[in-house]
Amino acid sequence: MIAQLEKPILLPFSPSSYPVSGQIQVFTAPYRTFFSEAIAHGLRIASQGKPVLVVQFLKGGIGQGHRRPVRLGRHLDWLRCDLPRCIDTPHLDPRNVQALNQLWNHTQEVVLAGFYSLVVLDELSLAINFGLIEEAEVVELLKKLPADLEIILSGPDMPPKILELADQITNINPN
Repeated sequence: MIAQLEKPILLPFSPSSYPVSGQIQVFTAPYRTFFSEAIAHGLRIASQGKPVLVVQFLKGGIGQGHRRPVRLGRHLDWLRCDLPRCIDTPHLDPRNVQALNQLWNHTQEVVLAGFYSLVVLDELSLAINFGLIEEAEVVELLKKLPADLEIILSGPDMPPKILELADQITNINPN
């Protein structure tokens, strides 16, 4: 008995035939101690040689701002507001509002430029809920993300419109 196998026709590989798309992840919890999960993910990605940006909107106190990122290793940039303190209230003086707006505008520019593989926006939900960053601007940014960018949004009480866009939602339980 003779059996003949049919040889499959293999088409040449093309990256466009298997598009890689980024993800929108949300890390949320009823408290504000979930940053360690987001930064751990950022360090893992940076250790693979991919550029990572971590932005902490409500942290200050180290005279940093978007013009003076802290660089962890060769691939992880860490930004905070250029403020003398951390933000814990929606009632800010004009200088603080200006520093936060500069950081948000810079963040939007670099995200859309596509330089980073991963962007972590820490405590973004609090900045939105305080009325310091417009929810509609965040939604618009998320809809325009570069196809290969992974983004992590963190904070308690993430707005529902942002949750609807998320590919993954991680609720960190305090127990």
